[in-house]
Amino acid sequence: MEFKRKDVWSLLLVLLLGQLVAFSMAASSFTSSLIANLGVDAPLTQSFFAYLLLNLVYVPIVLRRRQKLQIAWYWYLALAFIDVQGNYLVVKAYQYSYITSVTLLDCWTVVWVIILTWYALGTRYSFLQFVGAGTCVAGLALVLLSDAESTGEPDPSKIPLLGDALVIAGTVCFAFSNVGEEYCVKKKDQVEVVAMLGLFGLLISMVQILVFERKSLEAVTWSPTMISLFAGFAVAIFIFYTITPFVLKMSGATLFNLSLLTSDMWAVAIRVLFYHQQINWLYYLAFTVVAVGLIIYSLNENSSDHETAASAEAAEQYQQLQSEDNSTGSGQNSGIQERTHKEELHIC
Repeated sequence: MEFKRKDVWSLLLVLLLGQLVAFSMAASSFTSSLIANLGVDAPLTQSFFAYLLLNLVYVPIVLRRRQKLQIAWYWYLALAFIDVQGNYLVVKAYQYSYITSVTLLDCWTVVWVIILTWYALGTRYSFLQFVGAGTCVAGLALVLLSDAESTGEPDPSKIPLLGDALVIAGTVCFAFSNVGEEYCVKKKDQVEVVAMLGLFGLLISMVQILVFERKSLEAVTWSPTMISLFAGFAVAIFIFYTITPFVLKMSGATLFNLSLLTSDMWAVAIRVLFYHQQINWLYYLAFTVVAVGLIIYSLNENSSDHETAASAEAAEQYQQLQSEDNSTGSGQNSGIQERTHKEELHIC
């Protein structure tokens, strides 16, 4: 009974953390969209403050330990560089597209992760997992069609197809970043991973701001509203990066993907309630198709994980039985040799 209660509480904790991740993702999308609507084009600066917050909280914890890094610093540098580019592309997309399309097209990350893990890590997927991924792709194609037909939108500065292309490019970076982060979190220290991601992400953002975004930053009018939006984005990303490693370690990618799915629901609510914008009917169809695809993929990922664990356990039991047989056989051979030796002595 106590074991079942622990399972229930653990499940509730994971569900709560998953919803916090989804809400933080939707909140960051909301603030990015508001900043873009106010005419500010500074995606690197937004990421800079988020990495700064991660740096201020987690780097002192790592320094206080006075231990060597468990992973070489240049791997963290590469991981942070890819992550910064992904954040830049997705945040930049809000200049041209809408919050619902950006958040839904984030699901492309699942597709790239499948391809990356297949070739790089040798992971194999079931047929139904490919069906789920293919369903997601079909839903994403509907999003592109919906944006292509949205010529009657009230904001003429939007170029939805360009925004969609930026998001898809950003998801490629996120796929590399997520696979690397998941490997580091499950094999090494998750606090160190978040700290180094914040440290190197901060340095990379600083350099790129000086090179690419200095003029845009000088043109920003720092009103209390603008400062609040930048701070809100930083806090949302901080929560996302803080909770994500725990969700991945406690439940794996299945519940994590299902939790991120709910962020699209938050995005729809934000667009309707705050922006008072009409949504193309194709988007609702696309959202339904993507939801079905993600559920199919996630459920079969869970079953494939059980099958992998069962096969690994069976292989371990087979090796134990084989070693026991070898030891028994060697004992019998030694007994036969001993009796033969005694018979030879008796004959002599």
